Amino acid sequence: MLLIPAIDLKDGHCVRLKQGDMDQSTTFGEDPGVMARQWVTKGARRLHLVDLNGAFAGRPINEPAIKSILREVGDRIPVQLGG
Repeated sequence: MLLIPAIDLKDGHCVRLKQGDMDQSTTFGEDPGVMARQWVTKGARRLHLVDLNGAFAGRPINEPAIKSILREVGDRIPVQLGG
C-alpha cells in the first residue's frame, strides 16, 4: 500500500478544514516547504497538494507556497496538485 501525504494550502499555510468550511481551519504549519521536507524525510514517495483558496476561487491562489514546496522537494519525488 502506498500512502500519499496531502498538504492542504490556505493563505500560504498548511491547514486542515473542519467539514470543508474555509472559515474553520486548523493551521499545522506556517512554512509549506518545511512541511514538504518533513514528509520526504519521513519516507514519503509522493506528495499531493491542494490549493484550497484556488478550489474556492476557481483559479490558482497559493502559487508562492507551491513553488516553495517544489524548490524543497526538487526532483526527489513526484508532486500532484489539485484545487
